[in-house]
Amino acid sequence: MRLPRRLAAPEPGWTTETDVVVVGSGIAGLTTALHISKQSALRVLLVTKDVLAAGSTRWAQGGIAAALGAGDSPDEHFDDTIVAGAGVCDEAAVRVLVREGPAAVRELVLLGARFDRTHDGALSLTREGGHHRDRIAHAGGDATGAEIERALVTRVLDATDVSVIEHALVLDLLRTPSGAVAGLTLHVMGEGQRDGVGAVRARAVVLATGGIGQVYASTTNPSVSTGDGVAAALRAGAVVRDLEFVQFHPTVAWLGPRSRGQQPLVSEAVRGEGAFLVDNAGLRFMEGEHELADLAPRDIVAKAIVRRMRETGAEHIWLDARHFGAEKWRVRFPTIHETLLSLGIDPVRELIPVVPACHYASGGVRTDLHGESSLPGLFVCGESACTGVHGANRLASNSLLEGLVFGQRIAQTVLERLREPVPPPRELAPLWVEGVLLDESARPELQTLMSRDVGVLRDEKGLRAAGDALATLAERDGGMPGTEAWETTNLLTVAAALVQAATVREETRGAHWRDDFPDRDDAHWCGHLDTTLGDAGLHTTFEEIA
Repeated sequence: MRLPRRLAAPEPGWTTETDVVVVGSGIAGLTTALHISKQSALRVLLVTKDVLAAGSTRWAQGGIAAALGAGDSPDEHFDDTIVAGAGVCDEAAVRVLVREGPAAVRELVLLGARFDRTHDGALSLTREGGHHRDRIAHAGGDATGAEIERALVTRVLDATDVSVIEHALVLDLLRTPSGAVAGLTLHVMGEGQRDGVGAVRARAVVLATGGIGQVYASTTNPSVSTGDGVAAALRAGAVVRDLEFVQFHPTVAWLGPRSRGQQPLVSEAVRGEGAFLVDNAGLRFMEGEHELADLAPRDIVAKAIVRRMRETGAEHIWLDARHFGAEKWRVRFPTIHETLLSLGIDPVRELIPVVPACHYASGGVRTDLHGESSLPGLFVCGESACTGVHGANRLASNSLLEGLVFGQRIAQTVLERLREPVPPPRELAPLWVEGVLLDESARPELQTLMSRDVGVLRDEKGLRAAGDALATLAERDGGMPGTEAWETTNLLTVAAALVQAATVREETRGAHWRDDFPDRDDAHWCGHLDTTLGDAGLHTTFEEIA
């Protein structure tokens, strides 16, 4: 399949310099920028695709997981994470996450995040799928992400050493002749002298661009989640790991013909508080599927739902939380309650129709324990990264914690590496190929075929069909430079890498389910799939876990 090594775009009309450029304004990007700025005199430029407070973080409902409760421990959090990850977590990365997580959450409180508390003032903790302890801290009932985003954005706006460019789409990475990353190109809309395509020269680049959810027709991800950072890293030669492990959230509100694009999530915390799944006959089908029943890890619940839908011919299943009563809905889940009411669903009196939808990419740009990619000078954090903590299936509410912990680690590494402000590298490697763009009209076809053939349940026939269809779409180049065509080209690049990895992995593990290989195969597939993009196209190799 022919994939571009560079996006077609006008030559940069402006150039700026900084020490560190951070792309993305979710918890990962904001944390990284804040920790660099408050500990040094380094110049930090924070770039965001929309407005500063529009990152994916604000959509997080359930909360942030950490061993903060009485009787809990990092070791128990470690065990739950490893089980959910289905044998391919990086254990060293998980230990970093669970050991540094509690302190990171406490620091978040000091930064101004207002978490819900019990009557005696302690953090109010709940439980979600895959956890054996109440360890999910939440805010505003079900508005945790919005509160975290508010607190961090407030701090960034107060930070004098952090400059911000909004409405900016990352295009391609700049590199030195030796191969180190030394900046990037952007397209900015509405920034006066910085309007249009420009270049940012930097001594370090941090990609925290969020997920790839718009690859699918239905997703919980916002419209900005088009895999821009992952695609840019691939084009620059970075290693991308385990893209086949895409998590589908089990309970997304079913909207009938409107079930396309970003869909309303019904948080796992609703089941954590006692809601349960039933089919059209009212049967609780998760009992007997797993020891945790309705609170089993997300891949298990999503697959069970899809199987039950296939068996019964139903378009959706139901979530029953009528026993909560009006007061619990109003206090504990005010955002979800309001959303459901706006859709004509009264969860106090009615069952909630739900289906699985694309939610989270456990894979991404491969990084080490300090957040650095295979390209020197390129750091990746949050959902764009594959730190190894999630393995084949992210444990609920570990994602916000990952952005927090590894954002701090990246900041510390950058501070140690750069130390004093000096100009970024002057000599850059030439952009060696002509840019190519996929026509934006291909986007709906791409999303439809990915949902149909590369969704919750997969097999060789569907994956081959998806690969062939993507190759045909790739021939539809000639798109005109602009946001739609750039994003569509990024979606094609990420989708092609995902399909290739899913085709290569001939087993079922975590979020990757192969109907034609229904068993987990530790003898042959206990390891990672690494994908790179070169002149000959995508290349995927297997790295066994020792």
